[in-house]
Amino acid sequence: MAETKIGHITHYFGHVGVGAIQLTDGDLAVGDIIHIKGHTSDFTQVVESMQIEHANVPKAARGQNAGAKLKDHVREHDTVFKIVPD
Repeated sequence: MAETKIGHITHYFGHVGVGAIQLTDGDLAVGDIIHIKGHTSDFTQVVESMQIEHANVPKAARGQNAGAKLKDHVREHDTVFKIVPD
């Protein structure tokens, strides 16, 4: 499986477990598998829900900021990769 960089974390809302992802290099959709890697973060998960401006969305395009529920703590500047099946 190949990984493609799609963006980075701009903020983490710890009280709700949501990371704000700035999509700089690709798109993201509910159901995609992402890998978040940073200085202390390194985990993979399926995107189960996503929001833009407090509205649930099925997909976010390059250039947008999207919030996604994450299973672990992340930090600003952590890199977000999308795992693409070979």
